[in-house]
This record gives sequence, C-alpha cells and structure tokens, in this order.
Amino acid sequence: MLLAQQILNGLLDGVYYLLIALGLSLIFSLGGIVNLAHGAFYAIGAYLTFVLSPYLGFGGSFVAAPAAVALLGMVIERSLFRRFYRSDPILSLLLTFGLAMIAEQALRMIFGAPPLSYSIPPWLRGQVAIGSFIYSFYRVVLICIAAACVTGLWVLLQKTPFGRVVRAGVQNPDMVGALGISLQPYMSAVAAIGIGLAGLAGVLLAPIYSIHPAMGQEIITPAFVVVVIGGLGSFWGVVAAALLVGLVKGVMVGIGYSAASTAAIYLLMLLVLLFRPRGLFGERILRFE
Repeated sequence: MLLAQQILNGLLDGVYYLLIALGLSLIFSLGGIVNLAHGAFYAIGAYLTFVLSPYLGFGGSFVAAPAAVALLGMVIERSLFRRFYRSDPILSLLLTFGLAMIAEQALRMIFGAPPLSYSIPPWLRGQVAIGSFIYSFYRVVLICIAAACVTGLWVLLQKTPFGRVVRAGVQNPDMVGALGISLQPYMSAVAAIGIGLAGLAGVLLAPIYSIHPAMGQEIITPAFVVVVIGGLGSFWGVVAAALLVGLVKGVMVGIGYSAASTAAIYLLMLLVLLFRPRGLFGERILRFE
C-alpha cells in the first residue's frame, strides 16, 4: 500500500509538471520563446491564492488568481515577448531569465523570504478510502481538475477554429501569413492560456507545499524535462512524458530511493535523447529545422 501511495504521489507531481509543461510547449512551439520565467508565474499564482483567499475564499481564488496571472502573461507577451519572435531563441532565454529573477526578488521584497503556509480548505479535507487503501481527498480533486484542464485544452486545440490556426502556425507560420491570417492575436491568447495554467498550478499546489519566492525555480527544470521527453509540438507527448516522469519519481520513492528520484528523471531524459532526440512523440517543426 505504501508503494501504491507513493506512485500516486509521484503521478500527482507529474500532473502539476504537466500544467506547467503544456504552457511551456505551446509558447515555444508557436512563438519560439524559451520561457524561463514560467516558474515565476506559478509562484505568483500561489502567492495570489494566499492574498486573495481571506477575501474571496479558496473557490474565488481558484478563479481569480489564474485569471490575473493570465492577464499579466498577456501584458508581458505584448510588451516583451512580441519583440523576440523572429530573433535567436537565446535572446528570449536571456530575457525570460531576467524576468524570473525580477519576479523572484519582487516576491521576496513584498512577502519576505520565509515560506508561507496555506491550509487546505475545510470542505476539501478528508480521505478517500478504497478498501484498505486511503488517499487524500484534496489530492484526488487536484488530479480531477488537472484532467479536466487537459481535456479542455485538447478540445480547444483540436476541435475549434482557434486551435486549427494555432496548429497551422506551429507547423508553417509563413503559409498562415500568406493566407492573410495574423498570428499575433493567437500568440497573445496562447501566452495567456499557457501562463494562466502555470498560475492555476500555483493555486492548486499552495495548500500542499510551502509558498516561497524560489518555488518557481524548483518547478521549471522538471517542467522542461517533461517538454524534452514528450517532444516539441506534441500535446499528447507532453501528457505522456509528465505521467511517465511522475511514475518514475513515485516508484523511486516507493522502493526507498527518494534521494535518487530527481536523478532518475534526468537519466530518463538522457535515455530518451540518446534514442529519440525529438522526444517520444516529437513532430517535425519547420521553423526550427
């Protein structure tokens, strides 16, 4: 039972890696922006939950905090990211690295360096029992919310005119431009969705982990690992990679090698890159080849 519980906890880690990685993959695939500041938006979402909950409750924060982070992401896309879409990706990497540092220091100045705690709301506490197996009700709810977000994003990208333009823009932006379709509004929307998902991850994880200024740095590396393993331009590749990374981490902890769980994730990425450099489900993206 302990192994099963650790595997579920590992899959839970994979779920919030997924919420971060989907946004990273979308923004990079469409705009070519290597967004190292993505983890900072995750941290901002967590801090907004702490600030807004006394006034709106957790339910209100669940809606307001990701919306505010998405709006912030749209502003940053229009004022900064848009200048670097046709530039060398290293320039956007340096830009977003600087943004991440600014955001972290701003959070430290406003809220202080010590971690803050946020309790699970009373109505989400309790346990789910399946026979002799017991698991946290809040964690089950979190997994269900993440699954709903993934399903909704897939429907948006695969079944709507918006999604068809985004997918075409990823594969061949010049052809989309030749058809008279401007990708700039779509890039703004994709940035808002991707960064809003990072903010949502911060909201959901605030009651589980401590809230501190450097929490964005802790999440961004595993999220990039998920994107690399899944493959650039592949929605389901990122989903599969997130769950695989979570499974590996959970198994390592469950068998007593928790100290090596992070190293196992990087070893998994190395093996994937050795045998399939594009990732598990990576597609050929014309703008990068």
